[in-house]
Amino acid sequence: MTDAAKIKEIHVDCNALQGGDGARDTPVNTIQAAADIAQPGDVVIVHGGVYRENVNPKRGGYDEYSRITYTVAEGEHAIIKGSEILGNWDLVDGTIWHASVANDVFHGCNPYALPLEGDWLERPSDWKLSLGNVYLNGKALYEAPSVEAVKAAERRDTGFGPDWVNITEPVARPEETIYQWHAEVGDCTTEFWVNFHDYDPNAELVEINVRRTCFFPDRTGLNYITVRGFEMAQAACPWAPPTGDQIGLIGPHWAKGWIIENNDIHDARCSAISLGKEDSTGDNEATRWGRKPGYQTQLETVFRARHNGWDMGTIGSHIVRNNTLHDCGQNGVVGHLGCVNSIIENNTIYNIGERHEFFGHEIAGVKLHAAIDTQIRNNHFHDCSLGIWLDWEAQGTRVSSNVFHSNIRDLMIEVTSGPCLVDNNVFGSDYNFDNVAQGTALVHNLFCGSTQRRATLNRFTPYHLPHSTEVAGYACVYSGDDRIYQNIFVGGDAYLPGVTSRGTETYDGAPTSENEYMKRVHAQGIGDLELFEQVPQPVYVDGNVYLNGAQSFDREEHRFSDNGDAHIVVTEDADGSVWLEGEIPSGVFEVDTSYIDTAKLGVPRIVWQHYENHDGTPIVINRDVTGIARGAHPVPGPVESLKPGSNRIRLA
Repeated sequence: MTDAAKIKEIHVDCNALQGGDGARDTPVNTIQAAADIAQPGDVVIVHGGVYRENVNPKRGGYDEYSRITYTVAEGEHAIIKGSEILGNWDLVDGTIWHASVANDVFHGCNPYALPLEGDWLERPSDWKLSLGNVYLNGKALYEAPSVEAVKAAERRDTGFGPDWVNITEPVARPEETIYQWHAEVGDCTTEFWVNFHDYDPNAELVEINVRRTCFFPDRTGLNYITVRGFEMAQAACPWAPPTGDQIGLIGPHWAKGWIIENNDIHDARCSAISLGKEDSTGDNEATRWGRKPGYQTQLETVFRARHNGWDMGTIGSHIVRNNTLHDCGQNGVVGHLGCVNSIIENNTIYNIGERHEFFGHEIAGVKLHAAIDTQIRNNHFHDCSLGIWLDWEAQGTRVSSNVFHSNIRDLMIEVTSGPCLVDNNVFGSDYNFDNVAQGTALVHNLFCGSTQRRATLNRFTPYHLPHSTEVAGYACVYSGDDRIYQNIFVGGDAYLPGVTSRGTETYDGAPTSENEYMKRVHAQGIGDLELFEQVPQPVYVDGNVYLNGAQSFDREEHRFSDNGDAHIVVTEDADGSVWLEGEIPSGVFEVDTSYIDTAKLGVPRIVWQHYENHDGTPIVINRDVTGIARGAHPVPGPVESLKPGSNRIRLA
């Protein structure tokens, strides 16, 4: 028997016989067998094949230089699936087929017996989906509430979306919604009825969820693990709100220093990658007990985490890069507290929440709470219900050089006091930005669609000492205190008339300095709290471009406005290339601009922290979305290579 402490490479081959020791010529036949013996510094090399298992690591690395790495062998394709094949289907009636499976296949955790539920999950309200799913040739089918509904197989053209933004959300591929299934769990078996229409399931690949994760440790605190190069799919992971035990198809489960890279991760019932919290700080207590609103239990979650040792030294600092994340019900990446000081970069994230089978206030390509000092950069978001949603404590967070298009909404920032920097992004959808925050800097972005700005005076959320998880105070969101420099706004019809706008005119009448703001506040002669609520916070707006009739802030000194049709659009070719196209007036290049940096951006009024890097060093926004260096007189918007007249510029 090989001494596990001396192993440097552990080979895994699903076609190998049992009893191997992990050597190249005598591999183990499951990834779990390798995980059971892997030591800090070891590399687990997984050879091609389908691995139907949940990998539950037993150890992590000691530090960055002695991590445990799980990687696919060069030139091979390894798939980890949370599903098993279900065969032996019987035709019941017409196109309805039936099959059953013994419950012991689920190893005590049957996803079809577990409801999809939790804090902030709202619809459907008349029945509850399960955590399971059925797949036909790799494509997820639609769950139905009864066998009768499976027989009817009614087409679904629209699905569940957020009432509070009043959007009817279309199902992406409504012709697929007629493929429906229903499961009933008995004492010994689980029974399935599926409307396969023209397919014979005994001649096709039919799979069902049997595991809730694909790569997820049961234990917390397993640090410094790398997972590279896998395809992972079909996990029955549960709803993952910030007040719950956030379980993803893959994730570190409350640890530090993971790297998740170069993977294709898809078909998680809820979240593909979780960088989130565990259950000791609370698990869906608003839903479970009903004694307090979710907002209150979330506040308690933050303070419990602090009492339990949540800090930058022990939690977070993960890297999620170069992955393709798609076709998940809730998120590509989710996280609360555990995502601090992390980097999410160079990922392609699409088809998140676009089936609209269920709705709750946690659905987005990336949905993070308390993303302190986290960077989200150079990602491509498309065909998502919402691209990025930063909620609570987006302090020191930077959203930079991302490309968004074909989403129902691109970006939302909610109940946070900054400093949050949003720079060099291309927002190409019809609805770009929900700004339910304060202290946000918007620099060198392109906004092709509508935005909405709202105050929130009834939810007080924490803010922290700079670059720390230590709570310094908490505040409501007055709205404003934003910095808006050298962006391009494209006009047109409002996405939601009377609610959204295109430009910066919603700040009209606001003070343009903190000194002016304080003079107005103290001139009111009313109570201490009320006067801060009634005077709009200052806003710093300069150097922006307004095309197609977009409207500017009435006190903006340097700007360019044009009512002509610039035809600015973001397009995607069949090969995945993404382009920016448009007719740019020459006046765009005459706006008085300069480098925007930490000194220029100042400090938010509530949180005394500069717009700076996570290590406290200053930021200079001197490169564009494509990485090109800006000139001394930067071009407004995210693309320095814009030129007067016709443009077609590759973005991704």
